[in-house]
Amino acid sequence: MSDTPNPVGDIVLVVDFGAQYAQLIARRIRELNVYSEIVPHRITAAEIAERRPAAIILSGGPKSVHVEGAPTLDRAIYDLGIPILGICYGAQLIAQQLDGEVGRGMRGEYGRARLRITDPATQLLADLAIEQDVWMSHFDAVVRAPDGFIATASTPDAPVAAMENAERLIWGVQFHPEVVHTASGMQILRRFVNDLAGCRPTWTMASIIDDQVEAVRTKVGADRVICGLSGGVDSAVAAALVHRAIGPQLTCVYVDTGLMRKGESDQVVETFRRNMGIELIHVDAGSRFFERLEGITDPELKRKAIGELFVRIFEENTGGLTDATFLVQGTLYPDVIESGGSDGTAAVIKSHHNVGGLPDDMTLQLIEPLRSLFKDEVRKLGSELGLPDEIVWRQPFPGPGLGVRIIGEVTPANVAILQEADAIVREEIGLAGLEREIWQAFAVLADIRSVGVMGDERTYAHPIIIRAVTSDDAMTADWARLPYDLLERMASRIINEVSGVNRVAYDITSKPPGTIEWE
Repeated sequence: MSDTPNPVGDIVLVVDFGAQYAQLIARRIRELNVYSEIVPHRITAAEIAERRPAAIILSGGPKSVHVEGAPTLDRAIYDLGIPILGICYGAQLIAQQLDGEVGRGMRGEYGRARLRITDPATQLLADLAIEQDVWMSHFDAVVRAPDGFIATASTPDAPVAAMENAERLIWGVQFHPEVVHTASGMQILRRFVNDLAGCRPTWTMASIIDDQVEAVRTKVGADRVICGLSGGVDSAVAAALVHRAIGPQLTCVYVDTGLMRKGESDQVVETFRRNMGIELIHVDAGSRFFERLEGITDPELKRKAIGELFVRIFEENTGGLTDATFLVQGTLYPDVIESGGSDGTAAVIKSHHNVGGLPDDMTLQLIEPLRSLFKDEVRKLGSELGLPDEIVWRQPFPGPGLGVRIIGEVTPANVAILQEADAIVREEIGLAGLEREIWQAFAVLADIRSVGVMGDERTYAHPIIIRAVTSDDAMTADWARLPYDLLERMASRIINEVSGVNRVAYDITSKPPGTIEWE
């Protein structure tokens, strides 16, 4: 393999076998200041050799290695001489493909288990306590390590809970070091990534800025670039990063879709035009979006309609910039994964307006400087770029705006109701001092009506659903346990202050099985 370094420094490839924790593994490696990226299990040895990773991690997965159609790995990858760590299913696959033995129909382990190190010469588990708690989630288990491997740890129901072949640079663990419930999980990952694989902790926010600034300058040259501001964190950080790279060659276009949160358009214009000195074109296009969305109720069709019109308005309002050939978008790594993955092999959870929702005949080339980052990393990057806290810590807001928080047809009247209710939710979260603890808190307007009684009179009005979640990166999320008195204040204010609403509900669905947004 070539000795030419990767532009992001050392890279760890996380091979995804369908695990719910694959994204978490990637994030944990990045917390060690080493760049990591998720790749499909169909990747070949030749493709990996071309990528020149410093290490490979095989994720867990929901299937048994014994079932027909279970995902496998190109066997030649084991002979590349690249350090490999298999986790759960990944460890079982190593054992099976290298002629060890994986037991069928064994007694499973789910949750906390007591791990005992059985070989003090272990490299991966060196310097750890002889016994410790780990997090398990398996039914099958390795019962015999392949020739050349040594079993280094066990649990009551996993005779080979860890194994290694130092000569071949292959390690495997049955438990999940990436979850917080494994007490020494980060120490184990650090041992593999930094000590055994020799990865250098050089992937920092400063290095990301330097790399992207150079990449943007090289790609753009002397051309003009347009950035679509949505009012959210992602597009703001993308704009600031590209502006750092090319300065006045960047023109930001803020299309006011009429689907923004209350007061948001004024704040966006104030921040970018007056405070940051970025050339900004403000387009009031609400009426056009409402016309385009008339009669559309299907969530996917709404997203695509908004994304397509968004781009058309960009093109119309930048016609005077004849040298504009690039469009900046705040696409993030979760957007790519949820929209089918970088290679289109993952399941499509929902299309994002900036991943697959753009028209095929769009004339502008895309620049996506945040495409490899998770949301928490984008916030750190924004702070490093000097963006104010009110931008960096603004709650995530979907590109299609309130259009995806209205179930059913999007009309000016429905948007007005939702804007007022949403403003109350966000204001009360702020007054309660929970802005940094809550990932997102917002209101949803459902396409139903119910009977109520207000002022001794019968009403027939909409319900508002409050949605509040906690998360690290939006790949998974848990419903926020908001105090009852806070929920009561929100509900009371919404019903008393927002015309057309007579009922409030609170969504207690996590992700998975739900998504954060309602559409």
